Amino acid sequence: MQEIFNRYIDYLKAEKNASPYTLRNYTSDLIGNYKRGPEKGFFQFLKQKKIDTLELVDKNVIRDYIAWLMGQGVVKRSITRKLSAIRSFYRFLMREGVITRNPMEGASSPKLDRRLPEFLTVQETVKLLEAPDLSTPHGQRDRALLELLYASGLRVSELEKLNLEQVDLDTNEVRVWGKGSKERIVLIGAPAARMLSLYLKEGRPLLLAESKAQKKTQAIFLNRYGKRISARRIQKIIEEYARYAGIEKHVHPHLLRHTFATHMLDGGADLRVVQELLGHSQLSTTQIYTHVSKTQAKKIYLAAHPMARQKEENSEHRPQAAETAPETR
Repeated sequence: MQEIFNRYIDYLKAEKNASPYTLRNYTSDLIGNYKRGPEKGFFQFLKQKKIDTLELVDKNVIRDYIAWLMGQGVVKRSITRKLSAIRSFYRFLMREGVITRNPMEGASSPKLDRRLPEFLTVQETVKLLEAPDLSTPHGQRDRALLELLYASGLRVSELEKLNLEQVDLDTNEVRVWGKGSKERIVLIGAPAARMLSLYLKEGRPLLLAESKAQKKTQAIFLNRYGKRISARRIQKIIEEYARYAGIEKHVHPHLLRHTFATHMLDGGADLRVVQELLGHSQLSTTQIYTHVSKTQAKKIYLAAHPMARQKEENSEHRPQAAETAPETR
C-alpha cells in the first residue's frame, strides 16, 4: 500500500499541481498520523481490520470506517474531507488499473450542518486594522498584512507566498497563484496600498537590516530573521491583535476572508465578481457568503416590505406617551 500511495502522491504533484497543504492533508487522511493522537487514517483502519489489499475494500468497509470515525468523535466536516481523499485515491487506482471496482461509487458523505460563515463587523474590522504600532517595522509589517488580507480576501497561504514582483502599486493589483497553481488578479484599495507602500519603503528594509539573513529574498512579508514569514506566525499575529483590540470572536486569517466577501456582497458587489476575486472555481462555493449582516438585512426588509414601511412611518409620527408615576402601594 505504501508503494501505491507514493505513486499517488507523485501523480498529485506532477499532474494535479497539488499544493503542499493538499499533500499534507491527503497524507494525514489516508496514511494517518503516527506521531501523535489517536489513529484515524484510512490505512490505519484497514490495518486494524487486517485488510492487506485494496481490492478487499468494499462499500461495507467504507461504512464501517465512517462509523469508526464517528465513534472517535470526529466531526462531520473532517469525515467528509477524509472521504474526499479516499475518493480521489480510488479514482487514481482505477485509472492505473490497480483495482477493477471502485468502492466509493455511490458512497455518500455525512450531511453537513449548514452554518453561516462568521465575520467581523465594520467597527470590529477597523479596530483590528488600527491595532498595530506604525512606529516600528514589525507594526508596519503587521498593519500591511492585515490591510492586505481584508482588502483582497487572500488565503493565508497566498499571502505567505507573495513575492515583490507580484505586487503593482501603480495599479493596486496583486497577481496571485492560488489552489492548483491557478493564477488570478486581486485588487486592493487605497488604504491597503498606502500601508503596503509604507512597509516596503521603511519596515521591510529595517527587518532585513536587523537580521543576518541573505538579503536577496523576494518574499514580501518577513519574520524577525529576515526570512519569509510562515502562515502559522501570521495566524498568531492576527490572534494577538484581535485580543489587543478587544474583539471577543475567534479571529483568524480565514475569518478576514469571510469578512472581505461578506462586506463586498453587503456593499452590492456581484456574486460572480466576488467569486473571481476569491479564486473559487465553483459559484456554489461563493454562495455561502450570500448571507447578509443583521443590520443590512433589516435595512433591506424595511425598504422592501410594504407593511414594514407603514409600521416604521407610523412610529415616526406617533406622539410619545407621557410618563406615568410609579404605582404606590
